[in-house]
Amino acid sequence: MYAGQLVFSQIMAHLPMPVLRRCVRRYGGNRYVKTFPCLSQFLCMAFAQLARRESLRDIEVCLRAQHNKLYHMGIRGKVSRNTLANANKQRDWRIYAEFAQALIRIARPLYAEDDLGLELDNTVYALDASTIDLCLSVFPWALFRSTKSGVKLCYQRCELVSDPPV
Repeated sequence: MYAGQLVFSQIMAHLPMPVLRRCVRRYGGNRYVKTFPCLSQFLCMAFAQLARRESLRDIEVCLRAQHNKLYHMGIRGKVSRNTLANANKQRDWRIYAEFAQALIRIARPLYAEDDLGLELDNTVYALDASTIDLCLSVFPWALFRSTKSGVKLCYQRCELVSDPPV
C-alpha cells in the first residue's frame, strides 16, 4: 500500500495558508466555531471544485466515501450537508474573496511573460457566463425553466494586448 501524500494534499501544500489564516482572523471566521473551522470548509469546497461536485449532497457523498482519508487531506471536522450549508451561510464571504485575490496576485507575475500562442493586435475579450440555479418558490421572478429558477451571471474582461496600429 502506498504511504505517501494524497494528490489533493500535495496540491493544497502549494497554497499560502498563512494568508488564509490572516483572512480568517481579519473577518472572525472561526469565532464561535467548535468543530468545522474555515480551513476545513475551504478544503471541502476546493475538493468539490476539483472533483466537479455540483451540490452539497454530492460533496457529502464523495467525501464520506473517503472518510478514512479526510484527516490526511487536512479536513478535521465532520463533513455533512448541514455542516457545509451552515458554514456557507454563516461565514463571511470576504474571507475567501480576499484569499482569492491574494492567489491572483501570486499567479499573475508567474504567467505574465507566457506566450498565449496568438498574435493579437487588438482588444481581447474574455466572457464567462454561468447559470446559478435558484429555488422557484423562493425566486418566482427568476423563471429559468418550467420547474426551476435561475440567473445568468456574466463577467467580461477587456484588455489591450498590444498597441493598436497607427
